[in-house]
Amino acid sequence: MIVFFKQVALATLLSLLLASCRSIGLTNPFGSKDKSISPVPEDAIEYICDANKHFYVRMLNNGTDAWLIYPDHEVNLMKAAGSNTRYTSGIITLELNAQNTTLNDGDKVAYVACKPQVKK
Repeated sequence: MIVFFKQVALATLLSLLLASCRSIGLTNPFGSKDKSISPVPEDAIEYICDANKHFYVRMLNNGTDAWLIYPDHEVNLMKAAGSNTRYTSGIITLELNAQNTTLNDGDKVAYVACKPQVKK
């Protein structure tokens, strides 16, 4: 009987959480059809790389974290021990360099020759 009540309580809690998620108006900065809204995430630097690939980086926590913003998802990278320019998630590695930033996604180099874009 106690198990039944726990299951009902859990189902009710999940229903309330899902309902509250629908009430939050989240917007996707990459998928907007309104061209008057900037696709650049606030306080982020855009990097444009070879093959016209791009991503954004927002520095957080006084530079100890780099929030990596791909066109379709986001991930937090922490500063690698002993480095001022390398950030990693354990799989993804971002090496910041003003003239040649690179982004490795796993074993492959996903983005090369990336340059930060000056905000206008």
